[in-house]
Amino acid sequence: MKSQIVKRSIELNGHKTSVSLEDEFWHALRRIAALRDRPLPDMLQAIDAARGNGNLSSAIRVFVLEHYRTEAAKEAAKTEAEGNRLAPPLPPSGSNIDR
Repeated sequence: MKSQIVKRSIELNGHKTSVSLEDEFWHALRRIAALRDRPLPDMLQAIDAARGNGNLSSAIRVFVLEHYRTEAAKEAAKTEAEGNRLAPPLPPSGSNIDR
């Protein structure tokens, strides 16, 4: 599956620039902004301010990746906690429970 790269013009701190991202990243970025109840331009400015010397397109991709990594880790921890709550504790090794 080949993803189309979409180039968009955005304004950051009063300056216009263009950003080229795969369409899936644009959709994810909009979704993250909506989940955080934050305007997309504000979020792009925060990503830009935190990016250091890398290019903005890469910084956005990393931001989206980190968001979903964090969400996956939270979900895994929740699932593990629920599993630990539901499963009976394992007997200590060497116990006589099955003898």
